[in-house]
Amino acid sequence: MSKNYKFLNDIKFPADIRKLSQSELKVLAQEVRDELIDAVSETGGHLGAGLGVVELTVVLHYIFNTPNDKLIWDVGHQAYPHKILTGRKDRIRTLRKGGGLSGFTKRAESEYDPFGAAHSSTSISSALGIAVANKLSNKTGNVIAVIGDGAISAGMAYEAMNNAGSSKTKMIVILNDNDMSIAKPVGAMRAYLAKILSGKLYFSFRETIKLIVSAFSKRFTKGAGKAEDFLRSAMTGGTLFNSMGFYYIGPIDGHDIDALISVLKNAKEINYDGPIMIHIKTEKGKGYKFAEKSTDKFHGVSKFNINTGVQEKAKSNAPSYTKVFANTLIKHAEKDSKVVGITAAMPSGTGMDLFGEKFPSRMFDVGIAEQHAVTFAAGLSTEGYKPFAAIYSTFLQRAYDQVVHDVAIQNLPVRFAIDRAGLVGADGPTHAGSFDTTYLSTLPNFVVMAASDEAELVRMINTSIDINDRPSAFRYPRGNGIGVELPSISEILEIGKGEIIKEGKKVALLSFGGRLQECLKAAKELDNKGISTTVVDAKFAKPLDQKLIIDICLNHEVLITIEEGSIGGFGSHVFQMLSERGIFDKGLKIRSMILPDLFIDQDTPENMYKIAGLDAKTIEQKAIDALKSNIVIPINKKFS
Repeated sequence: MSKNYKFLNDIKFPADIRKLSQSELKVLAQEVRDELIDAVSETGGHLGAGLGVVELTVVLHYIFNTPNDKLIWDVGHQAYPHKILTGRKDRIRTLRKGGGLSGFTKRAESEYDPFGAAHSSTSISSALGIAVANKLSNKTGNVIAVIGDGAISAGMAYEAMNNAGSSKTKMIVILNDNDMSIAKPVGAMRAYLAKILSGKLYFSFRETIKLIVSAFSKRFTKGAGKAEDFLRSAMTGGTLFNSMGFYYIGPIDGHDIDALISVLKNAKEINYDGPIMIHIKTEKGKGYKFAEKSTDKFHGVSKFNINTGVQEKAKSNAPSYTKVFANTLIKHAEKDSKVVGITAAMPSGTGMDLFGEKFPSRMFDVGIAEQHAVTFAAGLSTEGYKPFAAIYSTFLQRAYDQVVHDVAIQNLPVRFAIDRAGLVGADGPTHAGSFDTTYLSTLPNFVVMAASDEAELVRMINTSIDINDRPSAFRYPRGNGIGVELPSISEILEIGKGEIIKEGKKVALLSFGGRLQECLKAAKELDNKGISTTVVDAKFAKPLDQKLIIDICLNHEVLITIEEGSIGGFGSHVFQMLSERGIFDKGLKIRSMILPDLFIDQDTPENMYKIAGLDAKTIEQKAIDALKSNIVIPINKKFS
């Protein structure tokens, strides 16, 4: 039920905002902030970033003619207020739920989302592409990209700015500087911005600059512009951006609606043949005291009590996989001074914050720079160090060239700790770890492992410590383990060896990774139906346990591979190996269960795996169908 808002209840689309007076926008902004807090308290999600851009969002839709003017939000964490104001207010409490609104911008969801995002640093590139397309098509309309101070530190953002600065194409980039990325901002860019904003020179001479520029402008005509550029750059921090071809404005208070209106209106109307950079200063978590006081400004939250700020926590006696990884690595680092940890702006998400507390000089947060993280790790490994690059599966995709060229080709012993493997729930397809088994297993000499439970994760970490002649990777899911006892750090795996967990005679379920428990459930039901079933934990996608797999094939009617990954992964490698060995010539029935050839929208992990057909019931049915099948497809059969 809608609250008794003065203005927000009547705002269906941005055109309705433009009917309000400038003074009424402050009330609307507060109502949007209240609605945002209330909605996210019920859904969970990314709260802090959205709270910081409420005023900016209101003003952008007030000044610009969206959706004809294109507004692009980088990452999308801050897009909830945007969704409230663009026809989605009535569905805002479906955020991140099955069949509900995405937690990020999504083209299929609204015409007000011209570009989908969930990973950082894409906004300037995409905005430039749209702006150039408009130019080529003689279309009118502004293009605005909003990017945070953390995201602009990524290499891709610099590549985009370099290209934009030389393109002679008008676009507006808003640098949302909140001094607060997910982790503590790192890098020279962040330090540069902080220096500008905190410097006495900037504050002391701001008014003086205005007077000097004014004097230049009155006295000179031809040189006035250059004088203004120089003085404005020297005193306000625009030197870097101006040198890249941007017209720099700022910094300004991102919570001052009147200032935002003045600057954005001018930026909209200015006849400038090139990109404009507007630097705004905001506060993440603005307007909600518990977010303002929180160390991460309520970046990502579960459901919470509005009055207390206390978040609901999932009840589990089992530790999270992330914490198991962190604690195990700490134990190894205590014994081995060569163990170092690397993360790309996700220390808390990967457990590297815990490692850094124990070993601050041996933990490296390189910022949003996955490419650099991988090659940095490669460099460390050449000097005898044992780097663990802890990167989400979906973020490691950004550094694939570096994995191939800088690590694999040189056969360097970099250890990849791949968190968030498999389907991840509310974050949806943008954060699903679907492809790492495929893109790593294609590389020569790589050791690729997947943990079936938290105990196996410990053993895989232990094993990777001693792999000093080639790269290795181990993948593990988001969330908690299953509650098994953890082994000591001395227990290691024999490389390329799987394990029979349960023996049977008719059907063999060959599991790689986190679906092992579902396989065991399916095997139990199959046994109850008189179908004797073997369950194997493969552990390794590369190298494969060829002897074990072939023995199973020779002694079972059906072999089914199960994995939380896309086509081309574990199952494909098994098929290729068996075909080379001539196993198919013996009449074996073999099936593969993988993630379907589609991007699965957000839902609970349980529902997502049902949609994917990787739950126990579907595994059981797959085995039954295979046993019953005697179909022979003619070689000339045409498929529709």
